[in-house]
Amino acid sequence: MDAQPQPDAAPFPEATGSSAVVEYAHEARRLVFARYPDALGAVLGGSSASGRATPRSDLDIAVLLPDGGISRHEVFRHEGRPAEVFLHTRVDLGEVFAEARATRRATALFIYAESVLLYDPDGHAETRRAEAHALLAAGPEPLTPNESELGRFLLTDLLDDLAETGPGSDRHEQLAIADRTLQEAAHLLTAHHRAWNGAGKWLPRRLTAADPVLGRELLRGHLALAERADPAPLTTAARRVLELLGGPLREGYVAPWRPSAGSGAAEA
Repeated sequence: MDAQPQPDAAPFPEATGSSAVVEYAHEARRLVFARYPDALGAVLGGSSASGRATPRSDLDIAVLLPDGGISRHEVFRHEGRPAEVFLHTRVDLGEVFAEARATRRATALFIYAESVLLYDPDGHAETRRAEAHALLAAGPEPLTPNESELGRFLLTDLLDDLAETGPGSDRHEQLAIADRTLQEAAHLLTAHHRAWNGAGKWLPRRLTAADPVLGRELLRGHLALAERADPAPLTTAARRVLELLGGPLREGYVAPWRPSAGSGAAEA
């Protein structure tokens, strides 16, 4: 490989508006040069690249490996800060991007599309960033008929369970049902809008980005149940989601048995 630039020698034009982002970028580039000297390119994504990082935020770094490298996910500390590094060959990254469209979870796409370039001597990382931008703009794959029916059935079943809860119910059970209801409703609503879904802190962010009105109704309903043990607002909002996809589905639903399926019965 040609001689690499020094980790702190070059500025980061995309990050010059934020001194914190520039600092994170320099730190991330030192990490890449120290641990991955054979990298074809690298980018910094996540909150450290967007200016939303807190002192506890980790560095989300994506590294392009030479062909024949071992794609992997590594988590460790660098200079006292937690770092999460996603390493892929160009071929493997293409498969990751394709899987993101199918699963409607786009972690890798967002890392590349909303990133700061750390190292890219031959333009490979920039090519992947442009590809990620295009795929994000195109949106995820639509639900198949089988996926839509399964989602409707699961959410209908959860709402039946939720309707049986109230202030006198077992709170652990009620909260567990409410959490799953929110997840399934978010899955269906984001898919209905051909928008990206998310998990953890990204679920409410992706949900309200896909549908600011109904997404916030779902979140408010979930909060009402958590605070007051009242299932009615969440039930109402989730039923509205069902109506967008053809309504509740109970009797008459038939699904082929699939081993190791990603989604199972509502009790799974």
